[in-house]
Amino acid sequence: MVSNRFPKLFEPGQIGSLKLKNRIVRTAAGTDYLDKNDFLKLEQELPFYEALARGGVGLIGLGGTLVEYPLGAIHPGQPRFDDNKFMPDFQKITEAVHKYDCRIFAQIHHAGPWHGIFNTMSNEGLQPVSSSGLSRSELQALGMDFGMPLRELSVAEIKELVKKFADAAERGKKAGFDAIELNVATCHLGNSFLSQAWNRRHDEYGCDNLENRARFVLEVLQAIKNRLGQNFPLGILMNGAEFGIENVITIEDAREFAKMFEKAGVDYIQVRSFGYGDYYDLHWPETIFAPEPPKPMSKLLDARNNGVGATVPLAAKIKDAVSIPVITVGRLDPVIGEEILRQGKADYIAMQRRLIADPELPNKAAEGRLEDIAPCLACFACHALLEQHDYVRCRINAAIGGTQDYTIKPATGKKKVVVIGGGPSGMEAARVAALRGHEVTLYEKEPRLGGLLNLAAIVKYGKSQDFEDMVRYLKTQINKLGVNVKLGDAFDPSSISETKPDVVLVAAGGTPVMPEIPGIQSRNVMSTSKLHGRLKFFLRFLSPGILRTLTKLWMPVGKNVVVVGGGLHGCELTEFLVKRGRKVTMIDTAETLEDKRIARVNNQRLFQWMEKKGVILLTGVTYEGITGKGIDIITKEGNKQTIEADTIIPIMEMAPNDALYKSLNGKVPEVIPIGDCSSIGLTMEAVASGYSAAQKI
Repeated sequence: MVSNRFPKLFEPGQIGSLKLKNRIVRTAAGTDYLDKNDFLKLEQELPFYEALARGGVGLIGLGGTLVEYPLGAIHPGQPRFDDNKFMPDFQKITEAVHKYDCRIFAQIHHAGPWHGIFNTMSNEGLQPVSSSGLSRSELQALGMDFGMPLRELSVAEIKELVKKFADAAERGKKAGFDAIELNVATCHLGNSFLSQAWNRRHDEYGCDNLENRARFVLEVLQAIKNRLGQNFPLGILMNGAEFGIENVITIEDAREFAKMFEKAGVDYIQVRSFGYGDYYDLHWPETIFAPEPPKPMSKLLDARNNGVGATVPLAAKIKDAVSIPVITVGRLDPVIGEEILRQGKADYIAMQRRLIADPELPNKAAEGRLEDIAPCLACFACHALLEQHDYVRCRINAAIGGTQDYTIKPATGKKKVVVIGGGPSGMEAARVAALRGHEVTLYEKEPRLGGLLNLAAIVKYGKSQDFEDMVRYLKTQINKLGVNVKLGDAFDPSSISETKPDVVLVAAGGTPVMPEIPGIQSRNVMSTSKLHGRLKFFLRFLSPGILRTLTKLWMPVGKNVVVVGGGLHGCELTEFLVKRGRKVTMIDTAETLEDKRIARVNNQRLFQWMEKKGVILLTGVTYEGITGKGIDIITKEGNKQTIEADTIIPIMEMAPNDALYKSLNGKVPEVIPIGDCSSIGLTMEAVASGYSAAQKI
């Protein structure tokens, strides 16, 4: 049954000679499912792309394939089209996708200035290349200093790169891809010619006029067309504008470039954007709205929805300039996508992270089952992993990155399953166990499902990291599946003889461990467990959203606060307190307050914002003791210092709360600890633990 709620979104489309079953496009992005020799790990890649194709998307992009290595790479682990030896594996992907009436394109690109931005390349001193040579001071003015100056490409090198792009495109066609997309967006090599922020040369590829700035890209497009034939679908990904500094691509420039690209034979244009300074990483538009949006905000961007659809106006202006299809991006979902198509602002709706969170999104939307779509939290956990040269996984979709078919298969025999704990691990375990056909009962001692997610929802909220959405989704799924949920009911181990479960999954969470600091029991110390306890009391009567609003009026926290401990939780708490008018000092014994589990863009923006807000950040300190005045420390320079504070909040480490698990051992045929009860981690690890355990029952 197909819903009529999204007639435009599920209308067939055509890009050049390529016919598509709907208007949903999965943008090209890497997964890092490669081995040490850069060959695909097909046991991970194939299930991923099959899940996307089976999920109903019309067109899939294979992300970021390289035309040159290593200089063309942003980081290790990107798929390579620079050698024929890699192509047989890609052909297996195209064959798998085509089984589901789905089409797939390969995006080819050269990193140019972005080469090695995550400091993960081992290039023996090779310099990143660009349209122009830029010194480190010039890069710093752009906010783009990655530790090495840029080298200007010679005309001979440019001609050679044009050939390499055509070679890569030809390999893609032979491997069965239905189209090729040329990426000249963000600050990849192609954009370094288009944008005067990078292009400062004065030859035929120079910055003196639009034609010269576009010449390199046009030569690449013409070479690909000549090699693949005029009828083979070719698209381009470009910046609709750049923001944040002077002498960048304007929307007027972009419209003229788009006309040139159409005349050169491009069959579609995908429009994104890029920014510098406060607009950095605008290609993920929600990022510029956190912790606070730029002021003033450019009138070219749609600022109504915290980044969702922010760059759609740029796509609309490009669409007005050309007659070929235009694809738009930016945290879009089916509801917003349908509205954009109805208004004629674009021809296709592109998504990426939402399809990682739930590859079945198109099918569920087509059937009108929006409540069954697993929400993307825009947490960037997936991208943070790539920055560490790890492979893509997801906070809410534990199947991503696995080596099995992503479908959840029925169990061989029905069992009576008890899940103790209604946090993310327990809810996910209950969902998966019920999907497999087991009889599931979930016990949660609090009157509300969600566990610590409800507390996290108070601190982190918005279009980025809406934990209430996650709780709502999991709650909906277990209710639909008939899980017997017992709220406000702590599981009594003595009732085992009555309930007689076959399996007990213990998701009892973790136990906070107070740091060993003299005076830690002082009255001015508000431990996170004490704070959680107070918030939990109010959560009995109020939703996280209402409680979040009330914290702007009153909190049991003084005006001057010291947060003891950095990392993810310390940073999030500091942001929360600053936004509620507190003066905050954040200290840690570690040499950094940053957390690698937070994506680089979020870390960068957060710490810049905290500096502007006057947050005092101290690392490498030694804790001497807590007094009524505040906390005594020794700085990393060896100086004694008292930081005065009304309230001191230590970020406490957690230890597995495994007492209940141990007490049940031997009393039930099978007892399995999951989530923090098994091993302390973040939400992604908790969900994965529950998913994995339930799959094995």
